[in-house]
Amino acid sequence: MKIVPLLGFILFAAAALPAAPADEIRAVIQAQQDAWNRGDIDAFMNGYARAESTSFVSEDTVRRGWETVRARYQEKYSDRAKMGTLAFSELEINTLSNDSAVVLGRWQLRRANDQPHGRFTLIFRRTKDGWKIVHDHTSAAPAP
Repeated sequence: MKIVPLLGFILFAAAALPAAPADEIRAVIQAQQDAWNRGDIDAFMNGYARAESTSFVSEDTVRRGWETVRARYQEKYSDRAKMGTLAFSELEINTLSNDSAVVLGRWQLRRANDQPHGRFTLIFRRTKDGWKIVHDHTSAAPAP
């Protein structure tokens, strides 16, 4: 038996396996972080489901609809100084079914004059366009 052909088969078989939901969701979140740090809110918004039912909860407000969530980000983070550099951490991804998951995590912005941070809870659904956020509840920690 030759090891090289067997190794090639094993590598091909592993490459053919679909990514685990947690890996796919982690990739969406990483793409969002990368887009934010390029100053690209539209690419950041690709992580959200483009639906009227998409919801975002922050402070004491519920915003519904992809366009409404996008408008909120564009207004609140209207330039690179306000956007700062985003880091997500402490991700806990829990799949609920083949097409839904809950993600808990921490966010932090590094800006010239402050470093706001907090927690988030995301509900992801597997859609025809891949895993997308359908609900985002984000809270900020009190400023020091």
